[in-house]
Amino acid sequence: MEPNSAASRPGLVNRLLGSIERIGNKLPDPAMLFLLSLFIVWGLSALLAPVEFADIDPRSGEPIRVINLLTGTALASFLSNMVTIFTSFAPLGVVLVAMLGVGVADEAGYFNTSIKLLLGKTSTALLTPVVILVGLISHSAVDAGYVLVIPLGGIIFYAAGRHPLAGIAAAFAGVSGGFSANPVPSALDPLLQGFTQPAAQLIDPSVLVNPLNNYFFTSASSILIILLGWFVTDRIIEPRLNAATPVDSDAEEQPDMGYIDPREKKAFWWGTIVLVLGLVVLTLTLLPADSPFRDANGSLNSFSAPIMQSIVPLIFLLFLIPGVVYGIVAGVFKKSKDMVDAMTKAMQGMGYYIVMAFFCALFVHAFGASNIGALLAVKGAAALQALSLPGGVTVVGIIFLTAFVNLFVGSASAKWALLAPIFVPVLMQVGISPDLTQAAYRVGDSSSNIITPLMPYFPLVVVYCQRYVKSTGIGTLTSLMIPYSVAFLVAWSAFLLLYWMVGIPLGLSASYAYPAP
Repeated sequence: MEPNSAASRPGLVNRLLGSIERIGNKLPDPAMLFLLSLFIVWGLSALLAPVEFADIDPRSGEPIRVINLLTGTALASFLSNMVTIFTSFAPLGVVLVAMLGVGVADEAGYFNTSIKLLLGKTSTALLTPVVILVGLISHSAVDAGYVLVIPLGGIIFYAAGRHPLAGIAAAFAGVSGGFSANPVPSALDPLLQGFTQPAAQLIDPSVLVNPLNNYFFTSASSILIILLGWFVTDRIIEPRLNAATPVDSDAEEQPDMGYIDPREKKAFWWGTIVLVLGLVVLTLTLLPADSPFRDANGSLNSFSAPIMQSIVPLIFLLFLIPGVVYGIVAGVFKKSKDMVDAMTKAMQGMGYYIVMAFFCALFVHAFGASNIGALLAVKGAAALQALSLPGGVTVVGIIFLTAFVNLFVGSASAKWALLAPIFVPVLMQVGISPDLTQAAYRVGDSSSNIITPLMPYFPLVVVYCQRYVKSTGIGTLTSLMIPYSVAFLVAWSAFLLLYWMVGIPLGLSASYAYPAP
């Protein structure tokens, strides 16, 4: 093939991406970034403690005072409470409990078989939207989308006589570009909520955020992402590939990845039947007016309703039960220890997250205890009010700022842990709810995932492409994904504004305004 790919042209885009890669590589690891942020908060608290601010603390009605965290008393309290600060860090338990169930379903093979069955039964005409849909659903299986859906997209497109790189691009767009568009609740929902709620409580300790506060919006967004991805793939990406990027003559598909053993198929149906029965039982339990899952007033949607406090355990069970059934029927789980081993493997994969959460917990605690978060929120809100920007412009600004930051900090949880204590309180002060702020963050975070080489799986996707076109490089893949990224960022931002204007609920117990009307 002639060297006509984006990787071989030193154009503006490639120079920009090269700069982003170099800058991003120089940033500290997220765990060390939180440790550095902790030291900065300590230093600022000592410098700002003597300053008398006229700004009023909305929680007390008194002038804000920064608390010095470098006094002997404060440091002694920090050391004596360090373990409690870590173990009481809200996102930690939420993520670990959810991942125990997800890990069983993933290790058993339930997710892999589900994806293979869905893609294997798809007609050629609907191949693109179904590949993208499977990519969206695969978010529930943690990283299964990157290691299974994306290469399968190439294999299935190639087998159907279409360009395999178009299948890889469509799958990548669904798995990563549509990261926050999912018709099925996933562990990402409570994970983000775990950062949003403490950030909101910097201003109002009474604020509670539902783990599914964006669920209606992310579900509706799935339709948008599928339609956009379908159009970009079939009308822009694949015609360009067919014209300028022929598949290597020695390229071979790998049909074994799509093969499903009859026993696996049987196990899938048994697991799915049990899952559906479980959902039916849950629904029947919720229907009676005196259901134990309702609050004292008979509501299912209030924060005090037991069902709302059971979202994470339900996610755990809804993945655990079909995973166990699948594993037993498929012969993957022959004894109880096999299930425990599956959970153990899932927890081993969370080792890095736990380390990051330790330093993040210390930073978040210091940020709140010092009152710097409240001061920053009030000052930032005053600046926004002085600008008199419409709410829609402010929200779009948050989306585009998040998309830019995402080019340098790839981890969704690390990024929101850094941004939530700033974005959420500031926007609360100008009347924008934590639920809407989190939704804006999700749009920006997802849209630019697919164009940053710093995303951990980006090089892996390049390798998938090289199975069919050996000359594929980072620039080639980036040039393929830029149309998706731009389309998602612009259209998804407009969709959120339209969603807001119409007044469709963002999710459970969610609002657009603060305080909620």
